[in-house]
Amino acid sequence: MSDTLRARLRALPDFPDNLPLFDPATAPADPVELFLDWLEAALAAGVRQPHAFSLATVGASADSVLGETGGAPSSRMLILKDVDDDGWQFASSRTSRKGRELTANPQAAMNFYWSELGRQVRLVGPVVELSAKGSARDWAERPAADGTPNPAWQLYALRPTELEFWQARADRNHTRHRIQVREP
Repeated sequence: MSDTLRARLRALPDFPDNLPLFDPATAPADPVELFLDWLEAALAAGVRQPHAFSLATVGASADSVLGETGGAPSSRMLILKDVDDDGWQFASSRTSRKGRELTANPQAAMNFYWSELGRQVRLVGPVVELSAKGSARDWAERPAADGTPNPAWQLYALRPTELEFWQARADRNHTRHRIQVREP
């Protein structure tokens, strides 16, 4: 069974033939500007949910009730809420696993992936809680909002110290553009 699955997986196509070109030497110096350019390209290409990303967090200790292992990474898909001077924003309940992990260890990694363009954007850095007012506004703006407040809802911002823009190439000589950000 394993050899059959392996063969099937190896036969799947990796990327489309007409991938965009990317030359880091001509990229904007501001990583937010580059990200927004790539997000616009994803929207123009019809990528579904281009604002979706994987968030990886790590807890500090074991949680015996849920069987969560401290120090082990966990990831889940979220939606980007905004990018501004506060950072790359997302939201969750402080009482969820990711909320508890961010309280214990406020570091995370985000990864956006747009397969149609052969592009990924990876960010790593500290996470901060944003204001209660901003969190309440985000909760109220959710599609299923019914006017009921949720005091456990938290708007977070990842402040990247490292970013990587990755562009696939048909010849497998993929382009990586890494940016280190100095903390203020």
